[in-house]
Amino acid sequence: MAQKEQLYAKTLVWFRRDLRTDDHAAFYHALKAGRVVYCAFVFDTDILQSLPQRADRRVEFIWHSVLELAAALRGAGGELLVLHGSAREEIPKLVASLGVQAVYANRDYEPQARRRDAAVAGALAALGVLFQDCKDQALFEGGEVLTQSGRPFSVFTPYKNAWLKQLENSPLKHYVTEMYFDRLAKPAAPVMPSLSDLGFEYTNLKQLGLGTGMSGASDLLRAFEKRIDAYAAARDFPALEGSSRLSVHLRFGTVSIRRLVAKARAHPGRGAAVWLSELIWRDFYFAILLHHPHVVRSAFRPEYAALEFENRADHFAAWCAGRTGYPLVDAAMRQINQTGYMHNRLRMLTASFLVKDLGIDWRWGEKYFADNLNDFDLAANNGGWQWAASTGCDAQPYFRIFNPVTQSEKFDPEGRFIRSFLPSLARVPARFVHAPWKMSTSEEGSAGCVIGRDYPAPIVDHAVARAKTLARYAKARQAS
Repeated sequence: MAQKEQLYAKTLVWFRRDLRTDDHAAFYHALKAGRVVYCAFVFDTDILQSLPQRADRRVEFIWHSVLELAAALRGAGGELLVLHGSAREEIPKLVASLGVQAVYANRDYEPQARRRDAAVAGALAALGVLFQDCKDQALFEGGEVLTQSGRPFSVFTPYKNAWLKQLENSPLKHYVTEMYFDRLAKPAAPVMPSLSDLGFEYTNLKQLGLGTGMSGASDLLRAFEKRIDAYAAARDFPALEGSSRLSVHLRFGTVSIRRLVAKARAHPGRGAAVWLSELIWRDFYFAILLHHPHVVRSAFRPEYAALEFENRADHFAAWCAGRTGYPLVDAAMRQINQTGYMHNRLRMLTASFLVKDLGIDWRWGEKYFADNLNDFDLAANNGGWQWAASTGCDAQPYFRIFNPVTQSEKFDPEGRFIRSFLPSLARVPARFVHAPWKMSTSEEGSAGCVIGRDYPAPIVDHAVARAKTLARYAKARQAS
């Protein structure tokens, strides 16, 4: 039967943000459709040259994951052709040299990636070669989950309900690739470029405990399964090991979304159900980006397009450096600066603080996260920032403004997380660690922390900032 389904003498699978061999839609279809199947990955200079830092954990994560992918393909009897250059040029050139008739890749929803794929598809068409993109990154794409009137959802809860109903009607598919490994080609492959060849440096990635590649994803998933029942209760507390820590693996496809959804559904209880909701948010934001690409540059909600921000450069610099005087905000910013990771609760808090306490355009913060997060994903990052800024779909109402002190008291009550990133507050008593400026002079001396010298005083008064934010949003709403 498999022999009759072969359509092409030679196919090629183009790996991108899907660095695995298992449960991989494009790889499966390329294997199934070709008698001889080539595999390629491009370190795309169009992307790499735009990165602001040469010590970039994401590039190192990809590099290690590609190395593991190459070893896995070699062990299966194939070879990964690892190229360095513009993918728009390298893929058509490689296809022409190999005599391939069809190229398979998994679909990407980001505007820049869609433009790249359109350019590659056009170049391949000129060669008489098919470009076939496959659904893999999302469980359900934007056009698959719609309202009863056939429109895209803009509110999460009804989207989630429709998504779950769709899942009941469409059983999870697992793309079994192993049965076709005898079709893998083993061409002479160029030496994989080193990190320095790519123009990048090693980072502290290995010390973060995230692992890399398929093996790293599997290790984290096994560990998370042991504590998944506690996820609903523990996930909001940054000092606890409450999250799955799989976001960077999901971002670069070292594990499939189908595998994670299957794991969530296999576990009864609220913890797994809440985790599944988080995975559904990912599809929701993909759909928003697909149907409303203007969100990349402007507010989803047009009434907030005219918000007048203060945009003080000194306040933005203090936020970036973790020097705002609000301990949980500062600890969170130092976490992202030192590790490339930030706990989800803290992403919401720091975003709210930047926009609604400091009066700074959400796009400034969105870009900072884009430059520094290991798991940066355009759709989720944009959706999260617009949620916090109250400019997005199903957003936090503009009049609900996180209080950085009460958030700190609630989600880091003993200050364990704060002290782990702010050593100047190590001896500050728990009753003051959330608002250390309330210490007396003698208490500062006992704690070895003088406010204004060892740790900054608050750069804004939250109550005053809140009143200014309410007025700012009210003015924009009136203007619209």
